[in-house]
Amino acid sequence: MSIKSLIINPGSTSTKIAVFEDENMLFDQTLRHSNEELAPFNHIIEQMDFRKNIILDFLKEKNFDLNTLNVCVGRGGLVKPIPGGTYTVNEALAEALKTGVQGEHASNLGGLLAREIGDPLGIPSYIVDPVVVDEMQEVARISGCPEIPRTAIGHPLNQKAMGRKFAKENGKKYEDLNLVIVHMGGGVSCAAHDHGKMIDIFNALDGDGAFSPERAGGVPVGGLIKLCFSGKYSEAQVRKMFVGEGGLNAYLHNNSMMDCRKNMEAGDQKAKLIIDAFIYQVSKNIGSMATVLKGKVDQIILTGGIAYEKYVTEGITERVGFIAPVTVYKGEDELLALAQGGLRVLNGEEEAKIYE
Repeated sequence: MSIKSLIINPGSTSTKIAVFEDENMLFDQTLRHSNEELAPFNHIIEQMDFRKNIILDFLKEKNFDLNTLNVCVGRGGLVKPIPGGTYTVNEALAEALKTGVQGEHASNLGGLLAREIGDPLGIPSYIVDPVVVDEMQEVARISGCPEIPRTAIGHPLNQKAMGRKFAKENGKKYEDLNLVIVHMGGGVSCAAHDHGKMIDIFNALDGDGAFSPERAGGVPVGGLIKLCFSGKYSEAQVRKMFVGEGGLNAYLHNNSMMDCRKNMEAGDQKAKLIIDAFIYQVSKNIGSMATVLKGKVDQIILTGGIAYEKYVTEGITERVGFIAPVTVYKGEDELLALAQGGLRVLNGEEEAKIYE
């Protein structure tokens, strides 16, 4: 018997939805929300009914029968740090999503919308591998400054999905492999996957690891201290300098790796230098994670939007290919990854986890 899933992935100004039959997408849609429509809401949680009604109206227009659904799966939000997996949207998880334990973000609505739609239908609702997945080993948390431990923020949904994809394609289980996986998008996260656990990761947001199109990554601490106390910038300005206007944006005033690569090919030597530096830094991150796995790396996987850039993936492969073979999975498919999380539970491949 096939399983039909409604997948919900809310963003700041849009809600992506899809309906799957097993792993086959029947249809998808990006429901966009104008600034005027969102203006009345002071907090994201207040958008719940607005977004739910838009989803239901769209499904009605598609003449889709909600009663044929078996499960609703939403993108996970900023709850407390939790191990990876598929989580039932119970009362505790719903409350954590409503209050925004680690902050207010559109993704907090994913699980709530799944539950709001799923409960009246009598079907389960889940979230899968939210950004707060934390499986770091304790030794990896030590930074050298007790007040600032290393933390796990990255792209666990896509990273784990690509790890499982590679394993399946090679007749193996994700839980039996040692992998170094790099997600390269607006942010870059590089993680060591030890038999199904992300035991270490370069934080994709808060100044760790390689720079990205919009983020500065790890920078020299002494220079950062001087900059912060120079009196030239407010805290908000410094934060924006490192998250939003860092990386490619800071050097080339462009957050598109594709555009920067085209400029390089047209003879822009600065663009070449910065792209080469990106390749250099990501490669260093991969080398670091290989040591976390004690050199026992079954495969290196490059994924995310920047994985479409052959110059980048070939440059990284040239530097790290001696560690392990490299596989490139271009882009990402978060909707499918969410559907697969629900399927694994309903098919009995794993048990749904409980948020407490």
